Amino acid sequence: MRNAAGALFLALSPAYAEPVTLVALGDSLTAGYGLPQDQGLVPQLEGWLKAQGLEVAVVNAGVSGDTTAGGLSRLDWSLTPDTDALMVTLGGNDMLRGLPPEEARANLAAILEGAKARGVPVLLVGQQAPGNYGPDYKASFDAIYPDLAAEYGATLYPFFFQGLAAGNPDPAALRPFLQEDGIHPNAEGVARIVADLGPVVRDFLNAHRP
Repeated sequence: MRNAAGALFLALSPAYAEPVTLVALGDSLTAGYGLPQDQGLVPQLEGWLKAQGLEVAVVNAGVSGDTTAGGLSRLDWSLTPDTDALMVTLGGNDMLRGLPPEEARANLAAILEGAKARGVPVLLVGQQAPGNYGPDYKASFDAIYPDLAAEYGATLYPFFFQGLAAGNPDPAALRPFLQEDGIHPNAEGVARIVADLGPVVRDFLNAHRP
């Protein structure tokens, strides 16, 4: 009976003969700014996915300070021949610098176009502008991600920070999970982000596995 049960378990479990390579194209939030090497987004996400039974390598293509333009300029050499999927986490620095939303939209669209031309599926991780930029700027910026995901058939994760403090936007609730700069998550903050983001990444990779 034990052998039969084991065989049934194997039959019902997904078979991952080849590791999946997920390239994480982003800025300091992806690069793991201010954190020990093993506590950034990429290593924590890879560890979470492996704990779920996925044979996956998450490649850290994050560069601190990068804008969407910088990410676009790195796309060609970031998408190596063994890339199976792409996660894009860009736009935060465009917003912090007050760059026109239409520029960020055009750059992200070009990234999605480039990935599409290579047959690489994309998970687009959104950002949201704070209210102090004005309602018009916020509306234009926030709309970039759902609009492009719908246009290019990308999987959308609406907001990078939505896993912090159970979605509570109160700055006081977020403070324990951020570094001293009030912008970048600390190790516990990354763990909370990964706990919320991870299932979306897992389902995305399963849906697009070659």
